[in-house]
Amino acid sequence: MKSRKIIHIDMDCFYAAIEIRDNPSLKDKPIAVGGSALERSVLCTCNYLARAYGIHSGMPTSQAQRLCRDLIVLPVQMDKYKAVSQRIQAIFHQYSDRVEPLALDEAYLDVSESTQCQGSATWMAEAIRRQINEEEQLTASAGVSTNKLLAKIASGWNKPNGLFVVLPEEIDPFMKRLSVKKLQGVGRVTFEKLNALGVKTCQDLQYFSRDDLRKHFGKRGDSLYEQCRGVDDRAVENDRPRKSLSVEHTFAKDIFSQEDAKSQIEILYRRLMVRLKRMEESPKLKNQFIKIKFSDFTQMTAEQKVSAMSLHTFTHLFESLLAKSEKPIRLIGVGLHFQVKEILEPEQYSLF
Repeated sequence: MKSRKIIHIDMDCFYAAIEIRDNPSLKDKPIAVGGSALERSVLCTCNYLARAYGIHSGMPTSQAQRLCRDLIVLPVQMDKYKAVSQRIQAIFHQYSDRVEPLALDEAYLDVSESTQCQGSATWMAEAIRRQINEEEQLTASAGVSTNKLLAKIASGWNKPNGLFVVLPEEIDPFMKRLSVKKLQGVGRVTFEKLNALGVKTCQDLQYFSRDDLRKHFGKRGDSLYEQCRGVDDRAVENDRPRKSLSVEHTFAKDIFSQEDAKSQIEILYRRLMVRLKRMEESPKLKNQFIKIKFSDFTQMTAEQKVSAMSLHTFTHLFESLLAKSEKPIRLIGVGLHFQVKEILEPEQYSLF
């Protein structure tokens, strides 16, 4: 079977980079984009100088300013970022009609059938990066491989302003050396659980059968089994509306206190707010929902129709669920459902 050619483009510190481009006096200074500390806001992004202080997206602005007193926090100018993103998306479409934006600052391209750059995905990725730099004075990192999983891992390999390629014949040795931290869905808790099983690399993980991984990780075991072998059959889906957005956290130790749980909901709310602001479009909300998984792995959910997201709604939903159960809490998730128009599935065609 002919291999697909997938490119993942990830802009470097997108919002902060635009602000520095538009105000060169900010160069060589720690920069972040987000809300004011006085409003209990969070950061959307920051440049690499700020990251050296331990600052990251989703961090409360007040905490970031304690870590770096010289941090310059600039207000979010979403209209400007969207305009730049639209011009960059137009560059992508010069190389392929199959473009899947993930946010304003990243996208997948399926260039399997493109004749640009003599059909070389590597040359196309380099040409796209060069064109973005020439037209927008911004840098982008790119990953190239045969599927979305590998392309996304590759795009982070030589950040910032880098390019990394995983060729078909390199997939097996590349995956065997790869830390399981790099796999999608492997957060701190899953990583610690894998380490407890003696798993640090994908080669370690490959010794486990699919059934073994299902026993340890449930449905996620199937994903781990395939990912550690570099397998990902997902197609690049252009113009498919996102139906939901959510964040969740599994606690290292079960939570017994409602107040502790509510403080975690506030942290999740901030993370969700950052992800919502980074979306290419501003979708209309359908409802907010919350998910709680208890220590015995039973699960409860609640939702409420809304027109705007609020922390109060998540707290109210949480209280309504806790009125029905007093068991220790293992996981909390918060999310949004969007209003989307249902569309017919397009007819699939072969790329080869």
